[in-house]
Amino acid sequence: MAYALHFAATILACWLTAQVLSRSTWTWRSPRVAIVCWQAVGLALGLSAIGLPMALGMAVYDRPTGSALLALGRDLGRDTLPAGLGVVQLGLVGVGVGIGAVLLTTTFRSILGTVRAQRRHRDLLALVARDDPAAPGALVLDHPSAAAYCLPGVRPRVVVSAGTLDLLSRAELAAVLSHERAHADERHDLVLLPFTALRRALPWFGWVQAAHQRVALLVEMRADDKARKLHAEAPLADALRRFAAAGHRITPAGALGLGDTDLDVRVQRLVVPGRPPRLLGTAALSVATLLVALPVSLFLN
Repeated sequence: MAYALHFAATILACWLTAQVLSRSTWTWRSPRVAIVCWQAVGLALGLSAIGLPMALGMAVYDRPTGSALLALGRDLGRDTLPAGLGVVQLGLVGVGVGIGAVLLTTTFRSILGTVRAQRRHRDLLALVARDDPAAPGALVLDHPSAAAYCLPGVRPRVVVSAGTLDLLSRAELAAVLSHERAHADERHDLVLLPFTALRRALPWFGWVQAAHQRVALLVEMRADDKARKLHAEAPLADALRRFAAAGHRITPAGALGLGDTDLDVRVQRLVVPGRPPRLLGTAALSVATLLVALPVSLFLN
C-alpha cells in the first residue's frame, strides 16, 4: 500500500505544480526552463496514473511496482497466486495496463495524424508554393491573408504568404523567419506532442487543456527569444503587432504559426524584457526532477 501512496502523492504534486506553473509569470522570462518543468509534470503524471492502480492491485507483494510486476508474471506462469491477490486485485492491475495502453495509443494516433497532415500540406506546397528572394529560405504562398508558419519534420519548411510580404518590413520579416526556424531547429512540435496526446486521452480534465495552452505559449516565447537574439526586440514586436491587427491568420494542421498564441502578451514581454530568474528556475528544475524520479524508480526497482 505504501507504493500506491507514493503514486497518489506524485499525482497530487503534479496537480499542485501544474497550478503553480499556470499562475506564474516567471516562466515567461525562462520559457526553456518552464517547458522542461511542464514535460516533467506530464511524464510523472502519466507514469503515476499507470502505477497507482497497479500498486493497489499488487500491494500483497510489498515491493516496488517493477519488482511486483515481475513477481506477478512468474506467479501467473506457475499458476500459483499468493493469498490476497484475487480478481479485484488483478482487475486493478489491468486498469493500470489499460491506462498505459490508452496513453500509448493516443500518442501514436497523435503522431500519425500530425505526420499525415504534414505530408498532405508538404505535397500541396510542392504544387502551389514558390521561392521568393524577399523571403530567403522560405516558401511563399500567393494568399492575401497573413500567414507565417513552420511545417516541422525531418525536412522542415518555413512558409509565409504573399500577404505577409506586403504586411511586414524587411527587418520584421527577417525576425519572423528566424522565429519560425527556431521552431524547426528545436523541434517544438515534439515538445507539444505529449500534451496533445494527454489532452486527447483526458479531455475531461480542464487543467490538462490549460497545460497544453500554456506549453504552446511557452514554445512561442522560446522561439521569440531565439529570434530577438539575432534581430533585437523591436522588429519582432512590430511584426507581432501587425499580425494582431491583420485579423484573419492562417496556420494549417500540423504546423506552428507565428500568430496563433497570445500576441499581446508576447509583445509586452518583448517590449519590457526581464532577466531570467535563476534561483526560481533552479528550484523549479529540482522539483521537476523529484517528480519524475519517484515514479521512474518505482517502475525500475
